[in-house]
This record gives sequence, structure tokens and C-alpha cells, in this order.
Amino acid sequence: MTEQLVEFRQSIALVDYGEAIISMENRVSRIYDDKQPELLWFLEHPPLYTAGTSAHALDLIDQHRFPVIKTGRGGKYTYHGPGQRVAYVLMNLQKRGSDVRKFIWNLEEWIIRALKQLDICGNRRRDRVGIWIVRRSGREEKIAAIGVRLRRWVSYHGIALNVNPNLEHYSGIIPCGLDSHGITSINDLGIDITMEDVDRALKSSYQEVFEVQLQWIGR
Repeated sequence: MTEQLVEFRQSIALVDYGEAIISMENRVSRIYDDKQPELLWFLEHPPLYTAGTSAHALDLIDQHRFPVIKTGRGGKYTYHGPGQRVAYVLMNLQKRGSDVRKFIWNLEEWIIRALKQLDICGNRRRDRVGIWIVRRSGREEKIAAIGVRLRRWVSYHGIALNVNPNLEHYSGIIPCGLDSHGITSINDLGIDITMEDVDRALKSSYQEVFEVQLQWIGR
């Protein structure tokens, strides 16, 4: 089977969240109309909280700390900021079996395989979205969030993997509505690694899981 080409874009400067949404929505329409290829976009955002479609007001502890933006992705409150690898995944699921559950499973598998390349064991949980790390104490902490939206079967939004963000910034929300579990990052696990190392692992595992070839289109 011939691998499909997916364009790959990587932004170096912090990207305004609102501008990213507008850019994705424009691209979604063009992907649906077969005017542009699918896209994988790596970026980081300035510090902010986002409220997904299932967000509860009580989960926002400090509404004045950072901008709070309502967004159309699934899920509850989450944090975005420097040191977090955000990867937006714009794919036409109609050309991939129109199977949302498989798509979410593949997003999880993508993160798990990338973490494995970095000697980190990431785990799924049936009752919780995202990827989890089990500490020696048995405590489970979230290392990656997943939140997607579909428009005419084209996906957008995606994943957020904590590489080296300021974890104290999560104290302004109850992340994903789960106050009985913690938040961690690759750096917090004691692994000294660069964002470039993480990106290499993410790109290679993305191509494996989705059976595509990335085509670099710039920043």
C-alpha cells in the first residue's frame, strides 16, 4: 500500500490560540474540498486555559490567572503554554474508514510509541482520556492530553504532550475535571531531553501509526 502524504508544519515562535483556530478551520474546509493535503502542525502557545465542550465552571479555580478561551474540541479545562508540544492533527476520516474510535485509539498509540522511544511507559485508561504515567508510589499522573473536533469528517485540534512546561500553572484549573490525579511532564520524570528529541520521536511514530509520509512545508 502506498503511503499517503501529510504536510508537516512546525512553528518556532509561540502561536496565538485564536489565530491557530482560524488557520485550522480554513485548512479543514480546504482538506474536505480536496484543495489541500492533510496536515500535522507542531507548535507551542502562550499560557492560557481552554474550556472544551464538557467544561464545568467549578473546574476553573483562578479565572484571572491566564486568558480563558472556550473552544469546540471535546473535553473539559486544560492548560497550554511554553514547554508543551502541541500537535494539531488535520485528517480526513472519510478516507480512513470514518471510525472515530479508531482515530482516538491511534492518537493514543502515537503518543505511547513516541514515549517508548524516550524510555517512558505511557498508559491508556478506559475511563480517562489522555496518556498516563504510573509513579513508583502507584499514583497516576497525566502526561498528555487529547482533544479533537470533527467538521464534515475532517479532524482538527489534537494532542498536547508535556515536555517541560511550568506545572504550577495547572493549579488554576482542575485539569480535565480530574482532581484525584496529578499532572506530570517528561522533565518532571527526571528525563533531561530537548523538544527536538521529542519531535523526532513524535514524527517517526506518527508515520508508523497512521501509515503516512510527512512532507515538510516550513514554519
